[in-house]
Amino acid sequence: MQVGIQTSAYHHYLTRSWQHLLPHPQRARRLDMVSSVLSRFDIVGLQEVDGGSFRSSNVNQVEYLATRGGFPHHYQQLNRNLGRFAQHSNGLLSRLAPTLVEEHRLPGTLPGRGAIHARYGDGPDALHLFVAHLALSHRARMRQFDYLSEIIQPLRHVVVMGDLNCTPDQLHAHSRFCASLPLHPVRPLLSYPSWQPRRALDHILLSDSLEARDVRVLDHLFSDHLPIAVDVALPTSCQAVLEALHKKQSL
Repeated sequence: MQVGIQTSAYHHYLTRSWQHLLPHPQRARRLDMVSSVLSRFDIVGLQEVDGGSFRSSNVNQVEYLATRGGFPHHYQQLNRNLGRFAQHSNGLLSRLAPTLVEEHRLPGTLPGRGAIHARYGDGPDALHLFVAHLALSHRARMRQFDYLSEIIQPLRHVVVMGDLNCTPDQLHAHSRFCASLPLHPVRPLLSYPSWQPRRALDHILLSDSLEARDVRVLDHLFSDHLPIAVDVALPTSCQAVLEALHKKQSL
């Protein structure tokens, strides 16, 4: 999301850097454009959203996108708390209420990286979804992959999504993480930079119990990364758990 800053050239990192600190009159309009695209989906993971501070005109961008996109449930993970100046966060938007949501502070030399773990349903056939934003440095990412591997390894139906700041080759080089989550879809989705994508840094990874359909990059210049999306076919056992959860929440 890059907190609602439009970046369409490398020099914008410099010329528009002030928007990381100060409000911009077009930010609300851009959020409305984002929400209209997100409204097509059932679950959305967000990185680099502001939780309501001076730079975002005190708008909690996770809550705003949930409301405008028609998502009844949302969750904000505050990763870097700079008080009234910035509330740097991850976010989750969902049409179905998660049974449980947990925050994970990922290890690293510099604090401020995190993951949201949302569980849908109970028991071994529950769906587990992780929204993560990993570090830029290789060493920190390796520690973060180790951390996530410990959590993911005993789970059955898993989705990991987010800005992992690494290419598929770098991802596959981490044998422990790949062992905990067989990686597919394997087709690299070029998402960075958004104006002329050359690198696959953003990923939606599925356990082998889930089937990926219609894997795609969305051609929307909302930030310096393009959003990616996938339709997921659930196994019968997992689908039954989610249907029971939906029925329970509808009563």
